[in-house]
Amino acid sequence: MALRTLETLGELGGKTVLIRCDLNVPLSDGVITDDGRIRASLPTIQRLLTGGAAVVVMSHLGRPDGFPDPRYSLAPIAQRLGELLAATVHFASDTVGPVAQSMRAALAPGEVLVLENLRFDPRETSEIDSERVEFAALLTQGVAAFVSDGFGVVHRKQASVCEAAEAVPSFAGLLVASETDVLRRLTTDTQRPYTVVLGGSKVSDKLGVIEHLLPRVNRLLIGGGMVFTFLSAMGYNIGASLCEPDRRKTVMTYLERAKELGVDIVLPTDVVVASAFAADAQTAVTRIDAMEDTAFGASGLGLDIGPETSATFAGLIESSHTVFWNGPMGVFEMPAFAAGTRAIAKALTNVNGLSVVGGGDSAAAVRVLGFRDSDFGHISTGGGASLEFLEGKSLPGLEVLGW
Repeated sequence: MALRTLETLGELGGKTVLIRCDLNVPLSDGVITDDGRIRASLPTIQRLLTGGAAVVVMSHLGRPDGFPDPRYSLAPIAQRLGELLAATVHFASDTVGPVAQSMRAALAPGEVLVLENLRFDPRETSEIDSERVEFAALLTQGVAAFVSDGFGVVHRKQASVCEAAEAVPSFAGLLVASETDVLRRLTTDTQRPYTVVLGGSKVSDKLGVIEHLLPRVNRLLIGGGMVFTFLSAMGYNIGASLCEPDRRKTVMTYLERAKELGVDIVLPTDVVVASAFAADAQTAVTRIDAMEDTAFGASGLGLDIGPETSATFAGLIESSHTVFWNGPMGVFEMPAFAAGTRAIAKALTNVNGLSVVGGGDSAAAVRVLGFRDSDFGHISTGGGASLEFLEGKSLPGLEVLGW
C-alpha cells in the first residue's frame, strides 16, 4: 500500500494544517550547532504555505521527561525556522494549553505557529493508549489535516506520530515520502555492486541491520568501535578497545553466513590506537594483529580505522553503485581520530549511483567535517528510523499513513 502524500491533500486555502516535524537539533548553550533537520523540514512547510494554509508546527527536543524544562524549549528553533523561511514564525509557550489554543485560533493563512516541546507533556510518550489519544485530540483540535514529516520519529508509537494521524485526515510530507522511497530502493530495488558501511560504538545496535541486509548486499564494511567485537571474536588481542563479549558468538555466525552467501565482510587491516580516550592522547597506527605491541600495550584503545583500511574502504565504496553508510569509523569529534570517517564521507561523494548517509552520528559527522548535504545522494534525518526500516521492521508512523 502506498503512502498518502501531499498530492492527495486537496485544496488548502484558508485551512489550518498541523505538521509533525523532527526539529530535534543539537544545542550548545541555547545555540543551534547543526540546523540540518530544520532545513529538511522547509520544503513541506513551504508547500503548505504556498497552498494557502495556516501551518502549526510541532516537534520534540531532547528528553525533558514529561515536564517543562527551559533547556529544551523550542524557542530558538522557532527563531531559526523564521530566518530560514524569511517569514514571521510565531511561538507558543505551551503545547496544548490556553496560549497555544488562542494563537492557533488567531493564525491566518500563510502564517506559521511553532508549539512548545511536545515532550513537556507526559502524554506524548505515554505507554497508556488512552492518554496518547487524549493528547492527540488536543493537538489536532481545530485543524483540517495532519502532515507527518518527522521521519526521525516514525518508528515511535507516540501521540504526535500515530494517534494524531488517526484523529484527522493524515498525509506524509515531502521528507517522509522521500526518505521512504530512498530506503525502499536500499532493500528492494538496488543497483549493484551494493555496499553497506557500518560503524559506531556498539555492534548490538547494528545486529538487526546485518541480519536483514546480508542476503541483499555484495559487501559489508565494518569500522568504528563495533569492529573490535568482530576482531575479538576472531581471536585478535584488542587491548582496552570497546568490546561486547556477549555478542562474539553472534558476529562469528554472521561471518560464516556471509561466506555461504558470497558476501564480503571487510574488516580493518590497521587501526589507530591511543593511550587514552582524549583529544591529546598519544597515538600509533598498527596492524590489527599487533594492537598490543604498541608502547601502550594492553591498555591501548582503538579509536579509528587506519590509513590502509581507509584507502581500501574508499576504493570499494567508489566502485559501488549503491552505498548505505551508518556510523562513524572513529571518534570523529577529536581531530586525531577523524581521518577514517572523513575518508568514508569523501568516498561517498564519488559514488556513481545512490549514496545514502544514514542519519544520526553519520549525518552529524559529515557536517562537522565540512561536507555539504548536497555532496551526497541522500542524508537521512532519522538514524534510528532508517535502521529499523532496513531491519525489515514495521514502523507505526508509516503504517498509520497507509504504508
